[in-house]
Amino acid sequence: MQSYLWLGDEALAQAAIDAGLSGVFAYPGTPSTEITEYIQKSKLAAERGIHSKWSCNEKTAMEEAIGMSFAGKRAMVCMKHVGLNVAADAFINSAITGANGGLVVASADDPSMHSSQNEQDSRFYGQFAQIPYFEPSSQQEAYDLTLQAFDVSERHGVPVLIRLTTRMAHSRANVIRRVETPRDQNSLHLPADPRQFVLLPAIARRNYSRLLQKAPLFEQESEVSEFNQYVEGPDRRMGILACGIAINYIQEVYGEKGCPHSLLKIGRYPIPRKLVNRLVESCESVMVFEDGYPMVEELVRGLTSKGPHVRGRLDGTLPRDGELSPTCVAKALGFPAPETAKVPAEVVGRPPSMCRGCPHANTFEFIVEAVKSFPQARVFSDIGCYTLGALPPYEAINSCVDMGASITMAKGASDAGLHPSLAVIGDSTFAHSGLTGLLDVVSEKSPVTIVIGDNLITGMTGGQPSAAYQRLEQLVLGIGVEPQHLHVVVPLPVNHEVNVELLKKEMEYPGPSVIIARRACVRAAV
Repeated sequence: MQSYLWLGDEALAQAAIDAGLSGVFAYPGTPSTEITEYIQKSKLAAERGIHSKWSCNEKTAMEEAIGMSFAGKRAMVCMKHVGLNVAADAFINSAITGANGGLVVASADDPSMHSSQNEQDSRFYGQFAQIPYFEPSSQQEAYDLTLQAFDVSERHGVPVLIRLTTRMAHSRANVIRRVETPRDQNSLHLPADPRQFVLLPAIARRNYSRLLQKAPLFEQESEVSEFNQYVEGPDRRMGILACGIAINYIQEVYGEKGCPHSLLKIGRYPIPRKLVNRLVESCESVMVFEDGYPMVEELVRGLTSKGPHVRGRLDGTLPRDGELSPTCVAKALGFPAPETAKVPAEVVGRPPSMCRGCPHANTFEFIVEAVKSFPQARVFSDIGCYTLGALPPYEAINSCVDMGASITMAKGASDAGLHPSLAVIGDSTFAHSGLTGLLDVVSEKSPVTIVIGDNLITGMTGGQPSAAYQRLEQLVLGIGVEPQHLHVVVPLPVNHEVNVELLKKEMEYPGPSVIIARRACVRAAV
């Protein structure tokens, strides 16, 4: 079988195609974006007619994937970890409806917040939903476990979660493609129980009871899974439990001589309690390595009342925040930091900045100038390239919390008596989560001024098409903004003074107003 040099994202994507995928639904978000992009660029996926268009947000993506599963076909939904928050309502309820066609959710976490606003751990969502979930330790496992995840989903009639991290998603390794001829896509077939997806309380209670009855089966399969491996070691003073990618750092620290301690690697959940108890009972202490929150460490502590001292993130043996690294793993195990982990003195850190010619730069220039006339004014920003307006030379924004929060926070501040209250949001983020916030503003006639930076693409995540492309004006007017308070401007130096005066005028207006600052992203314009 042929070997490929794939990102973890790409290995997962190809496995989904090989598993008989009929549709992938997603909203772009680092580090998950390349999963969907790989399928979009795949000739094989195109030949097989696999759906791969971007969704408006993660919630709509999740619901569309549930719909495809309802119709009996295999579906996958992809997002970054904070996107799973957006999809959480549908995701949790999908465990109650169950799956008809295979339903796999791929969530890519970002420990150390390389491009995110928190470090949350998606494994908690798998535990919360009480479904099987996987965590690959290598690109090969990302491929292998994805093939298996679709089978697990259909065998048990539940969604399955795959949790990646940034290092796994965005690093490459040789991967053997196990399937030469992809599995045929499922034929259209509807649920045997026509009320399975109707979550009226009486039906939901019955479905939930069935889900709970499957829990022992999920754990039994974890105990014998090839992704959970126990290796006896001669040195029983300490046992090591490694989740997902953590096994790589342990192998790097011990090198060719190998780990002398008993070692349990976990890649499939729910946690295999028998294997964990075997490790706990045979060792004087246990060290838990996991990239993300100390979820397994807490579970191990709870599994035994008399057992060994459990060490990890909770007791300070490992840092409580940030991703695992060869350096912190080596230190925890009593080794010096590997030479490969040391950053050369010549490497100097530098903050991110907007691209040369970015339209958002000119937008912030006229915002900064206009706000000078209003000492109490505050600018509530959103998530996108324009969030860099927080940095020099602009230092123009006062918030960045989550997708869509600019408009709603500006409204809340206005409700508190802060005036002027200004929101800055991108065209894609507006389509993702800004529409409902604007509806609140219009419904209450709140004196909030909204600047939509329309660069005609989803810029921050690589230039994907925006769901609001060429329809922003219709959306804004349809929600109820008065036509005389909707303006489209071109953010260029030649228009600076006109744009400043227009923004000042609208900031003084005691009601909702929207300014669309439209100019193509320099990456999209070439």
